[in-house]
Amino acid sequence: MSRIGTNPITVPASVSITVDAGVATVKGPNGTMSRVIPDGITLEQSGDVLTVSRVNDETQYRSLHGLTRTLIANMVVGVTDGWSKELEIIGVGYRAANGGPACSTSRWLLAPVKFNAPDGITFEVPVPTRVIVKGADKEVVGQVAASIRKIRKPEPYKGKGVRYLGERVVRKAGKAAK
Repeated sequence: MSRIGTNPITVPASVSITVDAGVATVKGPNGTMSRVIPDGITLEQSGDVLTVSRVNDETQYRSLHGLTRTLIANMVVGVTDGWSKELEIIGVGYRAANGGPACSTSRWLLAPVKFNAPDGITFEVPVPTRVIVKGADKEVVGQVAASIRKIRKPEPYKGKGVRYLGERVVRKAGKAAK
C-alpha cells in the first residue's frame, strides 16, 4: 500500500475541488488549477478531507496513487499560499533588476539578459543580488527558477553565477604552483 497515497488531503474552507470527467479542478484565492486524473485513480471528498484511492494493486496503479495525491496536494497549497523559489547571484558585476513582468540580469562586460515571465509567474528583486520567483503552480515555478539559473550556472573554481538560496557549490582547487 502506498504510504503517501493513503494520507488524506485537508482542504481549507477557501478552496473548492471538483472532479468532472476525469479532470480535477481546484479553485482558491490565488486562482484555478486543473489536472487530468489517470484512469483507475478516484478522488472522494467528505467534508474538508479529500482521499485518493486506486482500483487494485497492479504496478501501474500503485505508481500513480502517491503521485496523484501529491499533485493534488500541491495544487491545494498553490491556490492558497503559492510557491516560491529564491535565487542568489554571486560575483562582481552580476546583478538583477525587476522590469514589470520580466526580470533582467546584467553581467559584467556582457549584454544584459532579459527573462520574460510566463503566465502566473511573478518576479521580486528585493536586493540586486537576489531574485524570488513566485507562482501558484509548483512545476512552473521550479522550471522558471531552473531556467534563470541556467543563464549562468555557478562555476566550481570561484563560485560565481546564479544559484538557489542556500545551495552548496562544491569548490575545486585551482592549478598547483610548481
